[in-house]
Amino acid sequence: MDTQQRQARPQTAYDPDTPEALVEFMSGGWSERPLAARAHPQLARLRERREALSRAYPGAYLLVPSGAERVRANDTFFRFRTATEFAYLMGDGEPGAMLVLEPHAGGHRSLLFAREHNRGRAEFFTDRVHGELWVGRHRGVDESQLYYGVDACRPLSAIPAYLEELGRSGAAVRRSDEDAELAEYLSEMRLIKDAYELAELRKACEITKRGFEDAIRAMRRAKTEREIEAAFWSRARIEANDVGYLTIAASGEHACTLHWNRNDGAMRSDALLLLDAGVECDSLYTADVTRTLPIGGRFTAAQRVVYDLVWEAQRAGIEAVRPGNDFLEPNRRAMRVLAKGLIDLGILSGSLDEALDPQRQYYRRYTLHNVSHMLGLDVHDCAKARAQEYRHGRLREGMVLTVEPGLYFQPDDETVPAEFRGIGVRIEDDVVVAAAGAENLSAILPSKAGAVEDWIAEVWSTA
Repeated sequence: MDTQQRQARPQTAYDPDTPEALVEFMSGGWSERPLAARAHPQLARLRERREALSRAYPGAYLLVPSGAERVRANDTFFRFRTATEFAYLMGDGEPGAMLVLEPHAGGHRSLLFAREHNRGRAEFFTDRVHGELWVGRHRGVDESQLYYGVDACRPLSAIPAYLEELGRSGAAVRRSDEDAELAEYLSEMRLIKDAYELAELRKACEITKRGFEDAIRAMRRAKTEREIEAAFWSRARIEANDVGYLTIAASGEHACTLHWNRNDGAMRSDALLLLDAGVECDSLYTADVTRTLPIGGRFTAAQRVVYDLVWEAQRAGIEAVRPGNDFLEPNRRAMRVLAKGLIDLGILSGSLDEALDPQRQYYRRYTLHNVSHMLGLDVHDCAKARAQEYRHGRLREGMVLTVEPGLYFQPDDETVPAEFRGIGVRIEDDVVVAAAGAENLSAILPSKAGAVEDWIAEVWSTA
């Protein structure tokens, strides 16, 4: 349901009648508020990004919407999160907003459509979705122009007429949510992170560590996975915008389901908890970290065998995060360690070369996924970039990617020794491609087995 549709929505069965006399009474008697005349703190950086986009598309009208609220149920909505492309160019935004780069004087001028104030109109107090007495004051047209530093700003209500006129003009128009090539270009712009972006990702990892510690405190007495999810989410909302994705709090055999986010299982002191969670900062940059924790505080012998193998695979993967290596090299290194370990455990038979044969890949029965994806404003950042620039491209300084090998021994897998069945382990860190090699942003969260046990004991001692 888009903005225009919601504005024209019919009255619900529970909306009160609104007599004209009340509308007239509510329209006056309000004092004027001064403009909050401040610019976005990253305005210079955001302008540079818009100028780079302008240079790439001379003569074209470029439209970048902020997105709309998504219906959760009936007439309630999920919390709004600005579209990534809009956030990259503007910093943040309100639902329904749209940036337009209009060809002008050999470059582009910036035009923003923003939600106007509705005080003085009936919707000010009758519209539960947009009325400022219901949802708070909007930034408005004049303040938006100051805040975003755009050349011009118009109200959202002007969008339909503007688009109609643009369509009649025959001008070249490209829109980020409809034009695959433009979306691809915007994804590739984000492949290299600048100093500000790296600082925000470090911050996200720092808050994520505190969220993990909240979860570890809860783990000591938690009865269900949902308590772990709640503990982490609380930290994300206290210190940041939200979680960057649905938290995976998978205990016991649930850890063998890669994207287990029902989080409704029981916690057992002899089992492992696979916690895959990341905090999204107010800037919308997100961490993505996984730790596999012994719920009782110490790994069993069988759990430790699996965990140590995954840890060694991750070390090999991180060591391969170097400028000039291709994107898949960390995966190849990690898979080699896992495959050898599976042979040593008697789970795979044959030689290592046979196990890694691209025409067989039998090791994937127990690991399923590759170890890396880009990270930034999206947890799976730059996803629309061309394969030759991403999956089949070279690692370059400033890229940020995860390294997250895992082993998942399903509880009903008869190819696995009984003592390992139902054990799932993943270890994930957020790694910057730096000039000298890899910088692990999330190394502040312990990951080696003994260090994890000590971490849990330390957190519990201060609970």
